[in-house]
Amino acid sequence: MSLLETNQNPLASLDDWEDDIVKRYPEPGTKAKEDYRNYVDSDRVATVKEFYRLNHTYQTYDFVVEKEKEFLKFDKREMSIWDAVDFLNTLVDDSDPDTDLDQLQHLLQTSEAIRQDGHPDWFVLTGFLHDLGKVLCLFGEPQWCVVGDTFPVGCKHSDKIVYSEYFEANPDFHNPKFNTKYGVYEPNCGLDKVKMSWGHDEYIYQIMKDYLPEEGLYMLRYHSFYSQHREKAYDHLMSAHDHEMFKWVDKFNPYDLYSKAPTPPDVKALKPYYEELVAKFLPPTLKF
Repeated sequence: MSLLETNQNPLASLDDWEDDIVKRYPEPGTKAKEDYRNYVDSDRVATVKEFYRLNHTYQTYDFVVEKEKEFLKFDKREMSIWDAVDFLNTLVDDSDPDTDLDQLQHLLQTSEAIRQDGHPDWFVLTGFLHDLGKVLCLFGEPQWCVVGDTFPVGCKHSDKIVYSEYFEANPDFHNPKFNTKYGVYEPNCGLDKVKMSWGHDEYIYQIMKDYLPEEGLYMLRYHSFYSQHREKAYDHLMSAHDHEMFKWVDKFNPYDLYSKAPTPPDVKALKPYYEELVAKFLPPTLKF
């Protein structure tokens, strides 16, 4: 079956992928995992599996190279962060049963949880920015190359990646150039030399790489790399510096996954603080 003959967007909501992660990796001390996103009469499991079937089939090394060429020209739209947030708000989906918050409110919940714990302002801003790369959906990208657990391409796929059995349909799985432990890479070469599957993490990292501290950039770039920061499946590619920086990725992820609450943040009251914060680190407009 060709890509054009499939449903490229099987998730009812982009948050379905994140909800699946909450179930796979419940955070100690949070509410019970079954209390998150309690869908009734839903085929969520089937849609998440179909999402990963598409993702694992089509996320090849050459596909990532082509997406980098297409999107890292940053010629889709020039806008301020606030215009980007408004743009992202068009992704709000009524199928999410856990919250009716728009994207700005979700971003504020993440960043406010970080701020309340007394973290540096760049960390707060990272939380506010982390999902902005999902504007890729509004540029025509299907869900399976916007969200989803990320993983290295160009080397053997770890069996620690969720639904790893679907990689058998990926052309790289059968290509001797790409299907060995190291593939096109060298041992402990460092993740800066490794291509990751294409999605919102890499995209927002590339947009922000000149503006945030390295710790924040690691959070943006690798917050969906669960097979490493939860399963340690790619230690053989990581450098000592990567391991140090992943301590910050580990700090970030609970705020990303477990900060959702039914009470919306007071956007009007909070916006002046975030306007000042954004202006401190970022230029008036950015190219997307």
